Amino acid sequence: MESDWTKNSRAQRIGSKELEPWDCAKTTTALWREQRYQFNIKEDVTGHTQVKSSVQRAIRAKILEQYKEGIEGIIDDVMPKKSPLILMKCHEHINLIVMNNEVLFFNHFDGPYFPTLKLLHKYPNMLPRLQVDRGAIKFVMAGANIMCPGLTSKGARMDVSVPADAVVAITAEGKNEILAVGTTKMSTDDIKRINKNIGVETAHYLNDYLWKTVVDL
Repeated sequence: MESDWTKNSRAQRIGSKELEPWDCAKTTTALWREQRYQFNIKEDVTGHTQVKSSVQRAIRAKILEQYKEGIEGIIDDVMPKKSPLILMKCHEHINLIVMNNEVLFFNHFDGPYFPTLKLLHKYPNMLPRLQVDRGAIKFVMAGANIMCPGLTSKGARMDVSVPADAVVAITAEGKNEILAVGTTKMSTDDIKRINKNIGVETAHYLNDYLWKTVVDL
């Protein structure tokens, strides 16, 4: 039977070149959390290159456009203009954006850029934050998608209003650090109203293989 991963990759090759945030999250999470897949920076990176200044400006501009006020005031700290930008290409068409031996962002094909948790721990206000209840923590830490009731029950909080397909940071009741990054499958208003099914598709979570990746170029 064809896996979701293969379906996504095949659809991307024969369809449009742009992936929706939902598809990107679904694909990257499958890579990071697949138990038989041990992400290894030496084995799974198919190549890396220092990009030209024009390409670096284009990537920077796309990230600025995507995150706007969340990153405008810190973009020069996050992506210094004079620091070389390394593009790492991995299996399954995953791209890692690396500066100063730190993975800052990742995406799938030409899809949206997701900040890594290590970057978000330095700049926690880059993304809107949704808080799950205490009971959802173990599921988030296992890479599970976040169901609507985990965002609406006692202990959960959604203090911001975001649309569907927004990249969001996930925190948890009683925890200070951001635990995961994902995309909303529906707006926060609909999460509250419908209160069932998947609310956020997880793309990257604490202690997954991306979190454990160490770059030494």
